[in-house]
Amino acid sequence: MNQIPRIKELYLKNVVPALEKEIGFKNPNQVPKLVKIVVNIGLSEAKDNAKVVEVASSELAAITGQKPVVCKAKQSVSNFKIRAGMPIGVKVTLRGAMMYEFFDRLINIAIPRIRDFRGIEPNKFDGKGNFNLGLTEQYIFPEINVEKSDKARGMNITIVTSAQKDEHAKKLLEFLGMPFKKR
Repeated sequence: MNQIPRIKELYLKNVVPALEKEIGFKNPNQVPKLVKIVVNIGLSEAKDNAKVVEVASSELAAITGQKPVVCKAKQSVSNFKIRAGMPIGVKVTLRGAMMYEFFDRLINIAIPRIRDFRGIEPNKFDGKGNFNLGLTEQYIFPEINVEKSDKARGMNITIVTSAQKDEHAKKLLEFLGMPFKKR
């Protein structure tokens, strides 16, 4: 049967009442929620080697469980030796159950595997309630086989929330288990 993801269940049972009480929302629908998660890998070396796009695409598909979209350059930039239409990255937009499953794996499995981890910097909000997290390598995800991977690639994870303020989004992510660095 369709089972509710663990993080969504936590959100509905614990986070919504806690945020209503702490922030003072009158209605449960006012409480911020996760809207989508965008995972993006930039591939600067794709201009020299076309196979890099396939490798990064398969790794991102293994991590997220969804087929990535290849991002192409919109215009030519001669300093970077990029022409319009060249592949320069891959990205996945996760929503619904896939988003909650990925978020659960990110905070409970992948982030604790980061070497010398002391917490996530809490100042990576964009002013509209969205959080950006940069990772230096994809090897923190257990789905990636280090022997089969050709190179460590960084990725950007954008967590889009329905919060109007960064403080509300930060509280939401804290209640969902995001390990922010203590000040």
